[in-house]
This record gives sequence, C-alpha cells and structure tokens, in this order.
Amino acid sequence: MMNIHNLSISFQGEYLFEDITFKLGNGDRIGLIGKNGAGKSTMLKILSKEMEPDTGQIAADKELKIGFLKQDIDFILGRTVLEESYEAFTEIKQIEAQMEAVNTQMAERTDYESEGYHQLMVDINELQHQYEVLGGYNYQGDTEKILQGLGFKREDFNKLTDTFSGGWRMRIELAKLLLQNNDILLLDEPTNHLDIESIIWLEGFLRNYAGAVAIVSHDKMFLDNVTNRTIEISLGRIYDYPKPYTKYLVLREELRTQQLASQKNQQKQIEQTEKLIEKFRAKASKAKQAQSRLKALERMERIQPAHADSPFEFGFREPEATPAPLLTCRGGELGYRAEGTETTIVGGVKFSLQPGDRIGLIGPNGAGKSTLIKALASGETRLAGEFVPAKQLRIAYFAQHQLEQLPLHLSPMGYLQQLGEQLGGRATDQVLRDFIGGFNFRGDQALSPLEPMSGGEKARVVLAGLVWQRPNLLLLDEPTNHLDIDMRLALSVAMQEFTGAVVVVSHDRHLLRTLGEYLGLVANGRVQSLQGGLEDYGRWLADQEPESEGQPAAVTGAEVPASNKGKKLDRQAAAALREKLKPLRNRLKKAEQLMEKQRGLLEKYEATLAESSIYDDDQKARLQQTLEGRASAQQALDSAEADWLDVAEELEAAEA
Repeated sequence: MMNIHNLSISFQGEYLFEDITFKLGNGDRIGLIGKNGAGKSTMLKILSKEMEPDTGQIAADKELKIGFLKQDIDFILGRTVLEESYEAFTEIKQIEAQMEAVNTQMAERTDYESEGYHQLMVDINELQHQYEVLGGYNYQGDTEKILQGLGFKREDFNKLTDTFSGGWRMRIELAKLLLQNNDILLLDEPTNHLDIESIIWLEGFLRNYAGAVAIVSHDKMFLDNVTNRTIEISLGRIYDYPKPYTKYLVLREELRTQQLASQKNQQKQIEQTEKLIEKFRAKASKAKQAQSRLKALERMERIQPAHADSPFEFGFREPEATPAPLLTCRGGELGYRAEGTETTIVGGVKFSLQPGDRIGLIGPNGAGKSTLIKALASGETRLAGEFVPAKQLRIAYFAQHQLEQLPLHLSPMGYLQQLGEQLGGRATDQVLRDFIGGFNFRGDQALSPLEPMSGGEKARVVLAGLVWQRPNLLLLDEPTNHLDIDMRLALSVAMQEFTGAVVVVSHDRHLLRTLGEYLGLVANGRVQSLQGGLEDYGRWLADQEPESEGQPAAVTGAEVPASNKGKKLDRQAAAALREKLKPLRNRLKKAEQLMEKQRGLLEKYEATLAESSIYDDDQKARLQQTLEGRASAQQALDSAEADWLDVAEELEAAEA
C-alpha cells in the first residue's frame, strides 16, 4: 500500500530522523511512539504529504486516499455540526448539486420527445448510478451514527460549530475522517478530547478498519486495544515491533540491561511485602489477608526497563500534616447558580475523605464529574449540604483547563517562586533548580517563558506546582491529556506512593486501573460505587438504552430500569458496607505506614552496625545506643505487624 524508503528530515542542521525505512499495508494498525520532540507528528505530516522530507522516497498506490487528524484544526464558521460533517462527502455533494440542476431543467421543459430531453434522462440516470455507488443514499444515516458514536446528541446536530469547544470540534474532524472511507488513517492524539465511552466506541471502529492506521497516542490501553504493531522513533532511528504497546515493552525489555534506580527501590518494596505475605500465608486464618496484599502488588504500576532512559522521576513531598478525616460531606447538592436560579447536577453526596484514599471518578460527559471535583476544590459548585474540612487541609487542584490559565510570561522557576510566595515561603534558586530538573526543565529552559512551550511541557509545569505545594489532598481533573507515556508512568507511580488522598477524573483507563481501590460512577444525578471497577462500568454501559445503533450508552433521566433495580440495591448495600468498614481500613493503613517506618529505622541501624569503626573503644556509647534503637524498632515492627493481623481479622469477620 505504501513503502517508505531511506526517509530523512532535519531542522536547523540536526537530523530529526535519518534513513528510515518501513512499510504500511492493509490491516496494519501502528502505534507510533517516542519521546516528545522525537518526530512522531512530523512523521505523520510526511506520510500525509503535508510536509516533504529532505531525502528518501514514498511509493504508494496511485489512487490511495489518506485521512489525517491533526492536533490543530481550522473550521469555517457558520456551519452546523451536520453541515461540517457532510464536508467529508465532497464528491457526493457535487453529484447532488448536478442532480438538482438536471432535475430543475427537466421540470422546466415540456419537449419530452426531443433529443435534448432524452439526454437529460441519460444524464440523470448516470448521476443516480454514481450517487448510489458512492453511498449517497446512506451517507446521512452513516454520519448520524458516527457523530452519536463520538458522543454527540441529536439535538447537537443543528447547532453551529462555533458554539462548541475545541475538544468537540476535534470530534467533528475525527467523524469526517471516519466517514471518508480512506485507505490510510493518520491519527495524532485522537483520544485527547474523548470520554471513556467514545474511546471504547473508537477502539471497536478501528479494530474493524480494513485499511492501514498509524496512531500517535500516549494512552497505553487504547494502543493495546487497537494496534498490532509498534514503531518507536528514538535518537533518529526507528525500531519496528510486530506487537501492541505492552507486548512491545516486553520485547524491548529483553534487549535492555539498564535498570532504573527507582525500579530497584520498588523491587525492594515488593520483596518486603512478599515476605510479609509469606509470614501470614502460613496461618490458614490469614489466607484472605495475604491474598489482598497480593492483589495490591498486582495493581502496582511496575517500572519497565523500557523506560530506563526516561527523564521523569518524581514523588509527592510528604505533607506537613495528614489529619483524618481530611474532608467530610453530608447531604451535598452540587450544581450552578445563574440569574437567581439553581441547577442541581449531582445530589445526595456523602463521603469522608481519609489519608491514603484513592478515588477515580468516571461517567458520561455532563454527568457532573468536574462539578464534583470543583466542589471539593473550592466550593464553587456547592449549592447545599455540610462540608467540613480539616483545619490542616491543604488541597492541590489540577483543573481540566488549567493550562489556559497559566501565567505565560513566567518561567518554570518563576511559576514555582510565585506559588511559594502564595504559600508563605520562599526557596533558594538552587533548591528550585534541583526540583524543577526532576520534571526535565534544565539549564536555560528552567528560566525560559512558558508561552512558547508545548502543551505537554506546560502540563509538567502544573504538575511540578502541585508537588511543590505539599498537599494532603490531591484533586486531578483530566491530568494526562497532554502527558506522554513516560510522564504518565511517573505520575502513576508518584500517586501510588503519595500518603495523602487522591481524587481523579480521567478517561485514561490504565491510570484508573493502577490507581485503584475505589471507582465512583457519576451518573443520573448521583454518585455510586463500582465495586467491580472498570469491568463493572462496562456492564453498566451495556445496561443503558442507546438511542440508536453505533451510539454509546446514553444516560437519560434518573429512573433505573426494572431489570437493574436489584443491581442498584446491591451497589447501595456495598457502598453502605464500605462506609461502615472505613474505620477498620484506616487502622489497617496506619499499621502499614508504621511497619514501613520501622523497617526504614531498622535499615539505618543495620547500616550503622555494619561500620567497623562503631566497635572501637571510644564508640561504646554509640554502639549501645544503636543496639537499643534496633531492639526498639524491631519491637515496634512486631507490634505493628500484630496490630495489622488483629485489624485484618476484624475486617475479614465484618466482610463475611
């Protein structure tokens, strides 16, 4: 279908990539990956013939049709959603115009036996045949299905595109590409502005796509579900693997020996947890607790050697305080006030956020996920109810459109300095340089204005600001839209190790899966627990009544279908049980934190005892102090483990 041979392109005398060769064939679904700036988007522009390479050849079939979804698009104003979508059918629309012109002529003539009228009959028959072959009698229905599949409602079809956000306009552009019956689809970050339902729909569409697809994406699960081939651009070369992303990581791991320092630390943590599991496993009555620890290990985001050269490694600083609870809500009614009227989006909200909580929020667009997280962050959307924050509560909030509100005249260091002053402190330049360097802002870039930076770079600055604030409650609304895979991995690992609470709204299913322990469904004006995680959400979607074929499940009204009332009651009971068990779970977490602290002390004492100088005569007092400290730490560890066992038994009995 397309052969790329010895392709090279350079910028300012430096090769972005050089002498690259590969093929695109029918059925190929390629994930194009690499670091920011490696040349992924440039590669798509060259394949689409929007950009010419410096050297090399691209050989393709003569009638090859290529569709290219770019990150930046321009719309002609004044068209409705349907009118803009119909622009995908240029040839069909031309034939429609020709058919209308011929029909007008035929209606105006009465010389039915003349040669001219006969020719008009021949012309209209030929045009109708072409129209049918091109799918002219089906394109309107196909357009509606695609638009609904991408999250549009019927009432949106006749609205002007001018009234939609950039994200929704991107969906219209994607719809046009999917309607064009292209031979090759080139998609640059197609999931950035899609919700989970639309992503699932798009995955199904692309899996059944007959042509070739090349995708630039940082969504690991999307790549795994769609692609069958991975091409990595790295240091001017490409590495072609006939596997989707996760399997590519395994293959690449076999070729790499370098390990991350953080991977070693993580492995040590895993080994310690496994020892604890074995200790409990020996007792039959503790088998269930051992199993729960195993599940936690399975959920942990493992750092792959494939990311050994990642520039990102950071952790959230220990909060100055972790009061329990951090924030409590009873009878919350959330929504908006406008012109003296109140509109409730989510009601009956009840929760108690504890240190260590990990909560992911999912649900249809417009159901109230951002409304809920804004209520937690600032109270902006609170209409009624009792919200009780802890005195020492410190919130760090990543808003969905926060990048648009950055002070672009500041540098990354200047931004942190401003945050520090707002929090009542000021760090030295060296401390700030060292800190921002962990987010890959080094040298002059740390002092350069934010304005010309990419979306990914700005997102890293915002994340750095969140870490800098030392929060005990982290609120994230779609934090990964502009982050590459390495940065998403770093964020996932950092959140797992964070000692405060995390509430995140995200369409990144991999992030939600690794995050963890609680998934909340925001839909039908309520928040309910999804005990079965993302799989439970898939079942919930299947239970909804779609308006038409090709549309993801729509949420219409608060009434639960009769067939689902039993499920709803089960979920309500599960939510009530979880609330009842929360004090026990909190005690379990505190015991785990204490165990980790005492293990750290034991390591320090053992390191001291390994020093030969400590056994000198003049070090007797220090030796005695170290031995006593080690004994005390061991005793505290044994006590914490015993407490863990007791609480685990209580929890097991309560759950039975």
